[in-house]
Amino acid sequence: MQTRHSLLLCALMAGVAACNKPAGQTQSNDKTAADKTVVKIGTANPLTGPFAHWGRDADNGVKLAVEEANAEKLVLDGKPVSFEVVSEDDQADPKVATQVAQRMVDAKVAGIVGHLTSGAAIPASRIYADAGIPMISGSVTSPSFTQQGYRNTFRLIANDQQQGEALAKYAVGKLGAKRVAVIDDRTTYGQGLADDFAKAVEQAGGKVVKREFTTNSATDFMAVLTSIKGEKPDLLFYGGMDAQAGPMVKQMGKLGLKAAFMGADGVNTPEFAKLGGGSAEGAYASSAGQPKEKLPGYADFNQKFKQQFQAEIQAYAPYNYDAAKVLIAAMKRAGSADPAKYLPEVAKTDYQGVTGPVKFDGKGDIQQATVSLYQLKQGKWIGL
Repeated sequence: MQTRHSLLLCALMAGVAACNKPAGQTQSNDKTAADKTVVKIGTANPLTGPFAHWGRDADNGVKLAVEEANAEKLVLDGKPVSFEVVSEDDQADPKVATQVAQRMVDAKVAGIVGHLTSGAAIPASRIYADAGIPMISGSVTSPSFTQQGYRNTFRLIANDQQQGEALAKYAVGKLGAKRVAVIDDRTTYGQGLADDFAKAVEQAGGKVVKREFTTNSATDFMAVLTSIKGEKPDLLFYGGMDAQAGPMVKQMGKLGLKAAFMGADGVNTPEFAKLGGGSAEGAYASSAGQPKEKLPGYADFNQKFKQQFQAEIQAYAPYNYDAAKVLIAAMKRAGSADPAKYLPEVAKTDYQGVTGPVKFDGKGDIQQATVSLYQLKQGKWIGL
């Protein structure tokens, strides 16, 4: 019994001794962690539903930028910082987006990249504005986003008015489309874009012979397309996203509706080519920026993106990457991650990003915005 007790005591003492060293190490690590400030960068995108491929793409752009920023081992407000991405699924739904925005504010994020869609970003922007949190979108194209008078909202791409005008001039002037039909999905993005396009068509000398609408969850467009077919349009323009545009062109083929198909940046994706199949060939679309291949830092970014995420870039990953970089660069210039201190620096941005030079005008719009036009050939979007 005495020997057994002695062995047990030795084992316990050995255990305590063995545990003491790691415990000391843990305390040291905790102290190191305590000395490092966590700076949260929020990003909100549709991560589920028909637009999830867009949302994951945009989300990954932010994550890559933050990963690189952490490698810099920055010091802000006199303390080392670690950046953390707070990612939320807004489902491209305005109501959900406002709930997400409030959660971001409650989580004390230092800045926001997003939201992806105009319909989600505009109502969410008021909540961020009230909280004084800088918000940069790499994808919102509705002119209304920066026309609300908020000093915290910025965008890195052209707006829908600029896209609509460029597309309409090409449709009427280059393609000779005199009779044009227009469909939109009734979202802030789709309807606003369609309105701008239709107005520009009339100004360019064309005629809008039919105006129809659908929803951003529809899959059957036969009734709408049948109504349009009777007007014998030269071109059909769709204001909406690829999830509807792909099935729409297929159904145009089934109906024998022989009109050129055109969309904007919501259609200019690999997903549209996949969904539309052979019926998508020859379609036209725009992007609210330069062609990817002409972006100054695209080749290097594309390589890093593929290596990190094993995925092809859909559309806005480079822009969201730059948006996150612009936020962090403003923090560095201010020496602080406090939104009140670094927000003025965002407005002064003069940054050379993957997507090109970034400077904002008085409203928060990107200066020298570019619109690029494309045609789908052999399943690939080719610049015009």
